[in-house]
Amino acid sequence: MSAADDIEIITEQELLLRFPAFDANTAWALGSVLRGKLLAEGVGGSIEIETAGQVLFACATPGATPGQADWIRRKRNTVRRFGRSSYGVGRAYELSGEDFEKRNAISLREYAAHGGGFPIHVIGVGVIGSVVLSGLPQRQDHGLVVDALAEVLNVKVQVLG
Repeated sequence: MSAADDIEIITEQELLLRFPAFDANTAWALGSVLRGKLLAEGVGGSIEIETAGQVLFACATPGATPGQADWIRRKRNTVRRFGRSSYGVGRAYELSGEDFEKRNAISLREYAAHGGGFPIHVIGVGVIGSVVLSGLPQRQDHGLVVDALAEVLNVKVQVLG
């Protein structure tokens, strides 16, 4: 799919995957679903769910690597700064041809516009945190997070091809 097609789908995902409320129990449910998906695929990955800077869920599955924690931090920073999925941000910069680092005066040591970070958006409130996955190729990281969000919210969304 083209970057423009991906951006259209990701924008729709970001609009549909919003919570009526979000707390530690919701984080546990979401994290558990996401962990189950990683285990079912036999993938070593790391997950973090945070709101307002407080980690509500974090885990690693067998085969996870230490470097995934840094990817999570950098993707989380991207979601916090832009209020969008880290993959959506990356695809938008790919489409525009602009340099992500230069355009925003940021360091790639601190930010990653790669798939796996998704905003936790509460209806009527806005973005309050993020769910971040690292362990798969970026498009699959994004897709697995979207699948888990859709399952927990019981919402059907279009997926990236």
